Amino acid sequence: MPYRSLRHFIQLLESRGELIRVKEYVSPRLEITEIADRVVKNNGKALLFENNGTEFPVLILAFAGDARMNLALGLTNLDDVQTMIDGLVNDFIGPKANFMDKLRLLPVLQEISSWMPKTLHGRGACQEVIMDTPDLTKLPVLTCWPHDGGPFITLPCVHTRNPENRTRNLGMYRMQVFGPDLTGMHWHMHKGSAWHYQLYKKAGKRMPVSVSLGGDPVYTYAATAPLPENIDEYMFAGFLRKKKVELVRCLTNDLEVPSDADFVIEGYIDPGEDLILEGPFGDHTGFYSLAEMFPRFHVTCITHRKDAVYPATVVGIPPQEDAWIGKATEKIFLAPIKLSVVPELSNMHMPPEGVFHNIVLASIQKHYPGQAIKVMNSLWGAGQMMFNKIMAVFDTDADLMDYFQLTRLISEHTDPLQDVHFIQGPVDILDHSSRQYGFGSKIGIDATSKTSAEKIDNSARGIPYVDEKGIMKELPAITSANTDLIQQGISAVVFMVHKTKPAEIRSVAKQLNDLQLIKNVSFVIFAGSLPDVKNLSTLSWVVANNLDPMRDCFYTERPDGSKYPVLFIDGTMKSFAFDGFTREWPNVIVMDELTISAIDDKWDSLGIGSFIPSPSIQFKSLVISDGAVASDNRKG
Repeated sequence: MPYRSLRHFIQLLESRGELIRVKEYVSPRLEITEIADRVVKNNGKALLFENNGTEFPVLILAFAGDARMNLALGLTNLDDVQTMIDGLVNDFIGPKANFMDKLRLLPVLQEISSWMPKTLHGRGACQEVIMDTPDLTKLPVLTCWPHDGGPFITLPCVHTRNPENRTRNLGMYRMQVFGPDLTGMHWHMHKGSAWHYQLYKKAGKRMPVSVSLGGDPVYTYAATAPLPENIDEYMFAGFLRKKKVELVRCLTNDLEVPSDADFVIEGYIDPGEDLILEGPFGDHTGFYSLAEMFPRFHVTCITHRKDAVYPATVVGIPPQEDAWIGKATEKIFLAPIKLSVVPELSNMHMPPEGVFHNIVLASIQKHYPGQAIKVMNSLWGAGQMMFNKIMAVFDTDADLMDYFQLTRLISEHTDPLQDVHFIQGPVDILDHSSRQYGFGSKIGIDATSKTSAEKIDNSARGIPYVDEKGIMKELPAITSANTDLIQQGISAVVFMVHKTKPAEIRSVAKQLNDLQLIKNVSFVIFAGSLPDVKNLSTLSWVVANNLDPMRDCFYTERPDGSKYPVLFIDGTMKSFAFDGFTREWPNVIVMDELTISAIDDKWDSLGIGSFIPSPSIQFKSLVISDGAVASDNRKG
């Protein structure tokens, strides 16, 4: 269902009991974030902050729930999109027995043409009000976390054009506000708009850029969607909403934006100009992304609707609102991936703890030896899947949402020496653990049932055993252990480690094997000072973030030079002193005590419901030092 405006969507959310209006004053600086973080982690409703010190209400958590995500995309169920895509594919590639079968494609072609965006003459609702002087400080831009470099626009739909072939790109890149008419543009090197920027730089031309906020929520989703380069995001939005997107031309550049948007920020980037230091920013990894150099975006005009609402989101330690956006992407893009890349793919899931790119779980219909390895390599070569760091592949009947059962399947079907595979390649630039910026390694785990050609003899293996008393006596670096999985017959154990000297993790691993403190254990995970060593959700989030697989996953050798069949996984923080790591290491994101206390004090007046304590409290033990940087390893 297409929405006439963001307020139209808000009205529907409210009528469905999915939104709460907050009339008490709440500051866009940290306070909205703290409230949203409490609400989203307790499956709360969307929030509309009507009193924030500006004339514009702030909408947040509009996508944070299955029902709200479906409403945003005009769907009853996300599976409906898969059905729609499958139907289109069958119409076009299915056998055509005769001329009449081909004629039946005409209505399909007509429907597809109805999704193409249309440019209107004149102005749109998004241009009802033109600021006399563009001033971003009049918008309720959020300062999300205590060590952020400043306020950030967090749900911008960024419009650019390829200067050579004029194709449009719609992307979502955070924008740090430096002044009334200046922001940073944090587009990653791998993204479409970053490529357009390089083309303008090569041509020596100024690059027009326009940013829209709000309007039909499907635009926001389309800006995040991992579409191929040649697919227009607004055609995709038209497909989802079953109505073409109406665009209008901007006032100070030649780009086009949705006529029903709430705000339009027009401007340009000069590729010949010096970059600006942007960040830090409390990012979706749950860690700060640290300050880096990015282009300057100069604002030439700001327009908005008379009844404009400012949309925002907050990211940080998962789960956050983006978890539901990622879930929609899993569902919507499964069919195209099966069609074009991995036909044997049954299902795919990206757990929130994996912050999209760190962990991918896949199930396949397996027919031949090595097929799981083939699938890993195919997916790692497919678009934004290149950023994935940890991939596990299962049989088609595996429930990818049942993490405990998946752990058991890995234990039963994965030989640590034979079924674990490593490659190097691109990683997300937000990956703080990679040896180099944007380049690191990946691990693939084959947890499928093995064919006769793949099986090895594990008959000598006995019951997994961990000598906890002996470990605590012989290895003081290990401060605690979680043997819950071992006790349930799963061949994996977790140790919390306090490092005090170089290469200590590898030394501890060798002693565990040589002293026979562990027996028949396939996987050993080392972590730092977790709030709770038994909380596997937090463990997965921290370890996946702190891992560069080819560096941090390893085996130890027996005296005869053969490898013990145990994969050790070092998920601890890396430093120059103990690990030879030479990049800055970021801190975990938590809220400051002053803001937590302020929200505690005003909670009852917010009308949100029963008191919810700050989620930051349980993660404070993970914070290494004051500031966004936990350790500046560049100092050596």
